[in-house]
Amino acid sequence: VLKVVENLGVSCLRGSDPYKTKLVAELRRLKFPYKALAEDDYEARRKDHISHFILRLAYCQSEDLRRWFLQQEMDLLRYRFNELTDGLRQKFLEHVNLFFEAISEDLKNELANELCTSTPGLSMTKVKEQMFYKVGLADAVDLFRARRVFIRDGFAYVPLKEIDAIVLNNYRTKLSKALALTARSLPSIQSDERLQPLLNHLSHSYVGPDYSVQKNTGKISLEQIDTLSVKSFPLCMRQLHKALRDNHHLRHGGRMQYGLFLKGIGLTLEQALEFWKKEFIRGKVDADK
Repeated sequence: VLKVVENLGVSCLRGSDPYKTKLVAELRRLKFPYKALAEDDYEARRKDHISHFILRLAYCQSEDLRRWFLQQEMDLLRYRFNELTDGLRQKFLEHVNLFFEAISEDLKNELANELCTSTPGLSMTKVKEQMFYKVGLADAVDLFRARRVFIRDGFAYVPLKEIDAIVLNNYRTKLSKALALTARSLPSIQSDERLQPLLNHLSHSYVGPDYSVQKNTGKISLEQIDTLSVKSFPLCMRQLHKALRDNHHLRHGGRMQYGLFLKGIGLTLEQALEFWKKEFIRGKVDADK
């Protein structure tokens, strides 16, 4: 699941409609319970929790692994949280002990103009419909940095639709600390001959090979790439190649990963430059750029 999240994150804009559509399709294919479940669906929740903590053990072993795991978990949580209804979001906040003071209707009406102009995509009608929370500025740093929130007297006035930034900031802090604590217990885990091979396999399976180092490989031509992408590319690179052919564009992270991969399989610098130029000019990029 996390590998799917990573692949889509580099081939599509996170939060965009194509991203959501493809992610839903992949999660359904993997039979992952990505939406809110019924209270009595205990077994699905249990499997979700167990898999998360097993992956914590596998991905706490180095700084790179921790960073990768944290990013994918946050992207998955962002999607799942934004799929909730307003009522379920409120229940989720209470469940994870995130209690914020909801401002009164009188105060909201008083600040309506400021709230509308300070929050992108929020009309005056939506301001009246949305619940707003008074949040400490330290908890709303991401929104403040992006200029997406109204600030007064050291507090951020955050609409419910933007509360995901607060949730993710809180989750990032807690998961980072948890991974660091788990890493300290590694010596006792590594002494268990049954567990260590499994954890090593998991961490190496999902980070993938290092394409930044060119190995002894045969030469390939540009004409072979489409055929090889279907027959021989690993799934993650196959998806990046398909996204590039479909959209004639890749996000920066995707270009970096795919460019290193092409180098790793034997494409020369001149071939790579020609490949990217031909693909990008099919889109909206001028040939001179």
